[in-house]
Amino acid sequence: MSDRTHTPNSPLDGAVYKGFAEIREIGPLGMITLRATADLPGLAAAVKATVGVALPEPRRMVMQGDSGAGWMSPDEWLLILPYDAVPSALAQLEAALKGQHFLAVDASDARAVFRITGAKAAEVLMKLCPVDLATLAEGEMRRTRVAQVAAAFWREGDGFTLVSFRSVAGYVLGVLSHAAQPGSELGLI
Repeated sequence: MSDRTHTPNSPLDGAVYKGFAEIREIGPLGMITLRATADLPGLAAAVKATVGVALPEPRRMVMQGDSGAGWMSPDEWLLILPYDAVPSALAQLEAALKGQHFLAVDASDARAVFRITGAKAAEVLMKLCPVDLATLAEGEMRRTRVAQVAAAFWREGDGFTLVSFRSVAGYVLGVLSHAAQPGSELGLI
């Protein structure tokens, strides 16, 4: 079980860039990678009890307050919750799914999380990702590349939440900030 006696820090100390869209690093955020088949007995109930939402449909992120679940692949979900709640959530999943084939891992400190907001937030990602953002609905999630690195993002409220590996957080902030420079708008929105 994870030791949460340390004070969590975000990879970039909450860095912010304000261009035609705002880029904000928002860590730390609790994240659990959960691997199991969707038909695993008790999985849906365990996820609902742990983060308060149902297992999402493919390519969806369902958030309720500061917790939620995202579909990452046919046998993988990303659970989001407060950073300090991860150890108890892992214990709760272990108890609910005991004796079955699944994997639940604390991925919180391995990830960096960004919010991209503003009226033209989609234009930032349009420059960097091979995704048709014009058709991306609220709560719809994509696993893709941001420039040269793996990432996942979903539309939420007035923008997008993006998750990448912590080891490339500076690079991701850099390419997002560069893509949001005033005067470089695409004029598509």
